Amino acid sequence: MSGDSPQNDSECGSARRVSREWWLHVGLLCVPLLAVYLHIPPPQLSPALNSWRTSGHFFTFRGNDIFYKESVGVVGSSDVLVLLHGFPTSSYDWYKIWDSLTQRFNRVIALDFLGFGFSDKPRPHRYSIFEQASVVEALVAHLGLSEQRINILSHDYGDTVALELLYRSDHNRSGHIIVNSLCLSNGGIFPETHHPRFLQKVLKDSGFISPVLTRLMNFQLFSRGIKEVFGPYTQPTEAEVWDMWTGIRFNDGNLVMDSLLQYINQRLKHRERWVGALTSTLTPLHMIYGPLDPVNPHPQFLQLYQKLVQRSTVSVLDEHVSHYPQLEDPTGFFNAYLSFINSF
Repeated sequence: MSGDSPQNDSECGSARRVSREWWLHVGLLCVPLLAVYLHIPPPQLSPALNSWRTSGHFFTFRGNDIFYKESVGVVGSSDVLVLLHGFPTSSYDWYKIWDSLTQRFNRVIALDFLGFGFSDKPRPHRYSIFEQASVVEALVAHLGLSEQRINILSHDYGDTVALELLYRSDHNRSGHIIVNSLCLSNGGIFPETHHPRFLQKVLKDSGFISPVLTRLMNFQLFSRGIKEVFGPYTQPTEAEVWDMWTGIRFNDGNLVMDSLLQYINQRLKHRERWVGALTSTLTPLHMIYGPLDPVNPHPQFLQLYQKLVQRSTVSVLDEHVSHYPQLEDPTGFFNAYLSFINSF
């Protein structure tokens, strides 16, 4: 005869119940642990980052507080410089060349875009390059510089904001900034040569899953990702990476990363407007480029830039410099910019 006895059936049933109860206990234990993990408080500001914040100011843009830092430098000069940072960091990206810039310009101004750094990070919110350009215009007006010719130095995400400002300046849009010169650096201004990182692509295109993914982001993931866009001999220190991460976590900025990343799609949609502004302007242009950049790789990016933007001058930094040239080679970056700004 074949088949299990009633006793065997009873034992198997008991074993299955014990197994289910074990997994139930594990699940119940994981729920509070996961809840704690997803609500880890942001890290404390380092002394350097806290000093940057306390030396800055805030102004209000459409009900949101925007952080900016301003230094008055050379006496007797009227030159004004506005610095536009990249994704996903903040105005603190400029700290290594800040003092040097104040020795050349009368006023040096940097801001944290809406959704970045110490500025407000509303959610839900439809972040856009157009809005960020309006934030810059509002700051310039707030500082009483609307009639002043403005020099712009930008990086990454800030390059596209700068191109929108350039478009408005060249087309005499109401409230525009009068752009005196523009220097770009390692920004994905051409969709066809731009290679966003894997995590960026996942976050910007994951729809309703994105809010879950943004809560799962942590320092280890961020650290690994950010170090990949620095050169092997120009890696940030652990303290520098923590400062970047702290700026993101401030005001729960990690929870708006998916919304901010829509700028990649906006670059594609509005390519004609922004690349067109770059190719048609008479404003003095310069590009400072770290050639080891995996986001805007050499030589494809530089070849396309030089083909389309023939009026621009270009500074290519050391071959070991990657996507963050102002942090990886601050001396080379500053000297390249100084040579450009003194050439006209």
